[in-house]
Amino acid sequence: MKISLTIPFKRLLPQLLFLLLLAVISNTARADHITGGEMFYTSQPGANGTILYFVTLKLFMRCNSGRQFNNPAIVSIFNRGTNSRVSNINVALTSQQTIQLANAGPCVTNPPTVCYVIGTYSFNVSLNPSTTGYVIASQVNFRIAGISNLITGYSNVGALYTCEIPGTDPLPNSVVNNSARFTASDLVVVCANNKFSYSFAATDPDGDELRYSFCNAFVSGGASFSNNNIPPPVPPFQGVPYGAGFTGFTPLGPDVSINNRTGLITGTAPPTGIYVVTVCVQEVRNGIVIATQRKDLQINIAACDIAAAVLLPEYQLCRTSRTLAIDNLSTSNLINSQNWEVRNMANNKIFDIDTKSLNYTFTDTGLYSVRLVINRGQACSDSSNALVRVYPGFKPDFTYAGICFSRPTLFTNTSTTVYGAIQSVSWTFGDGNQAGNTSTQNNPTYTFTVPGTKNTVLNATNTNGCKDTVSKLVPIFTRPPLNLAFTDTLICQGDSVQLRANGTGNYTWSPGNAVIANANTPTPTVAPLTSTKYYVNLNDQGCLNRDSVLVRVTDKVALIIMGDTTICTGDSLQLRITTDGFTYQWNPANIVRNPTIASPFATPLTTTIFGVAANIGSCQARAQVTVTTVPYPLVNAGSDSILCFGTTGKLTGTTNGNSFRWSPAAFVSNSTILNPEARPTQTTAFVLSATDTKGCPKPTTDTALYVVLPVINASAGNDTSVVVGQQLQLTATGGQRYVWTPPFNLSSPTIANPIAVFSDGTEGERYTVFVYNEAGCLDTASINIKVFNSLPNIFVPTAFTPNNDGRNDVLRPIAAGIKSMEFFRVFNRWGQLLFTTGQPGKGWDGTINGKPQASGTFVWMIKAVDYNNKPFIQKGTATLIR
Repeated sequence: MKISLTIPFKRLLPQLLFLLLLAVISNTARADHITGGEMFYTSQPGANGTILYFVTLKLFMRCNSGRQFNNPAIVSIFNRGTNSRVSNINVALTSQQTIQLANAGPCVTNPPTVCYVIGTYSFNVSLNPSTTGYVIASQVNFRIAGISNLITGYSNVGALYTCEIPGTDPLPNSVVNNSARFTASDLVVVCANNKFSYSFAATDPDGDELRYSFCNAFVSGGASFSNNNIPPPVPPFQGVPYGAGFTGFTPLGPDVSINNRTGLITGTAPPTGIYVVTVCVQEVRNGIVIATQRKDLQINIAACDIAAAVLLPEYQLCRTSRTLAIDNLSTSNLINSQNWEVRNMANNKIFDIDTKSLNYTFTDTGLYSVRLVINRGQACSDSSNALVRVYPGFKPDFTYAGICFSRPTLFTNTSTTVYGAIQSVSWTFGDGNQAGNTSTQNNPTYTFTVPGTKNTVLNATNTNGCKDTVSKLVPIFTRPPLNLAFTDTLICQGDSVQLRANGTGNYTWSPGNAVIANANTPTPTVAPLTSTKYYVNLNDQGCLNRDSVLVRVTDKVALIIMGDTTICTGDSLQLRITTDGFTYQWNPANIVRNPTIASPFATPLTTTIFGVAANIGSCQARAQVTVTTVPYPLVNAGSDSILCFGTTGKLTGTTNGNSFRWSPAAFVSNSTILNPEARPTQTTAFVLSATDTKGCPKPTTDTALYVVLPVINASAGNDTSVVVGQQLQLTATGGQRYVWTPPFNLSSPTIANPIAVFSDGTEGERYTVFVYNEAGCLDTASINIKVFNSLPNIFVPTAFTPNNDGRNDVLRPIAAGIKSMEFFRVFNRWGQLLFTTGQPGKGWDGTINGKPQASGTFVWMIKAVDYNNKPFIQKGTATLIR
């Protein structure tokens, strides 16, 4: 076989290996963005008797997916007759193109975005003429996720795209062929539950006749789905797994069809979702199909609305009702008016109404028509007609007999109709793709090939055109179902027992020589004198099953009870016996939770003797057990307490136990004495646990909570200066109770915020406040107050020495009798502002932007408000000395 490529493969090999490796390890290479594809070609005679084919592979990708096309793609060529692989070709991505629908039209609301990125791979290949021809294929993993017409929950569905090259048989001249090429626009809006049309039309350069049909979409194959770029498997190619209600030939459901001459898809769209649709076009030359080309798309059916009059082709009132209640299947908000007309078969109008819905009850049977007109005389006007059959009383139904897969099952048509007669029936027995799985007989028989539950469907029609369907799940078994209530039992000698079986058919119990009554029923009664195995045979129309039950006979009941035990008072225990008895009775029953079971729970408050009787029919055995109760030890951890931070407390526990311990042990001086010293660093629950040796093995606990109060952050405020007669508001914080000392000159020494007023000047008056919390814990703080014998004033030094010796390093104003300071500013001799602040206590350090200033005289200015709310402005000079 001679094959040649226009792009040398050896030159591309290193790059291809790198790209293939990248496709395996990179998540972005996973092609779950592919929404369709197709392949086509042209040809011409080549060198040395070969045919040169110019092949194009087009892949469709959803826009803005963030993914990339495979580059290169792997394309395989197969012999169409033998399915053998001829070669694998690595083809580089030739081009990318984005196509998008710009305007969906004025009658569509909420239109979806219809946008594809098309990746094109073009290559040339020379092939020798072949009798059977060739198949060219390429695959990707995976299709776009969430495809609605595939099996629910099925994910990671690959895609495989093909084209066919005809051979010399039966038409010798067909090898020089130009394939059919799909040419219709892919930019189509399809709205759920609305009528639509979608063209898959193609052209053929050779003038061949084209025949269109729906066909199976192909799934990719190969050993590793993690590798996005692997050669396709050899033909025949496998179809995707379609879900219930869909096939490759009905990819959009039963209401959508394709015109086999034009490739136009029409019908009413299914619900919102993504649907894979594949169209096959046959190239027919001289009446012979020479090749089949395919196009595959995942069509997005959106929740948009088209202003249209959309009705079903036909409505049937064939069950019970004569009332027709229907709506326009289009719910577009562009619909402004809807007019309904009902006409009889003579085309006489018998009813009309302008409403959103039609609700009409027919007075007689027959054929009628309904017409819906929307937006009459307006934009987006549309109309639709539908046929209505009114023949109530049509009810398809059937019965079946015989449920063994190796024997015939008889299906009986029991359908009835009030008007007309049953005209035709068709059956689908639900036995997979087996031959003869369908029938048009009225009462067919069918032998199922494998057991299981079969969904059998009957479609029936009557002479008035009514059609309806009924389905039933038919269980097919290898043997008729036979269920025994029990397969082993024990009775007391002289007693009887009723055996119980469940199944459909004729019963025969054995052995007949045993004591047995009603041996041909599902519930015989037996009374054997010794242990006996009984057999039951079930015959359902020749389909047989068999099972057995062992009836053991005894003259006594085996009974072993638990040993005597001790528990803590108030605890529960489980009483236990070992026995072959069937029924039980414990006493005293009032302290046993369920006295009729083998191992009940009991809660005795005092020492108690429990008795039990076990029975097998009329046989009985008795036993008893003594349960001794011992009280828990008494424990008291003492009272809860409150501690000041950093202090200790004394625990005061008491108990009558002989062993006890405090926890957490890390915060007590000795965890094994009753009155240890507690040293908690935070609020702690101290638990005293005690046990004794009187028989109750469980400890008793009690808790004392020691609350540790937080640290008192006492504050008396910052040191300050005032003038004689000025009211100074003192403020203390950090506690709940306060005491100031000395109490002189204060409005009250026992509050947090007393007012101080001084009548004489002083160099410094020191006040201390005692701050207490809720537990009486104490902390102190102090404040120094300087009192000036002057009017309100601000004192500024005449000189300062910023040499970092800790003395007079900052030019800082000292305020006396001042309520607030607006600013303190420093200027040089040229009037340049060097420093400004409005914060008391702040001053100038003799630098500008961190650069020390030379010695000299500087001007300062202060603006403030005194304690009488009068403005205060003062200027002066100060000398900086280095």
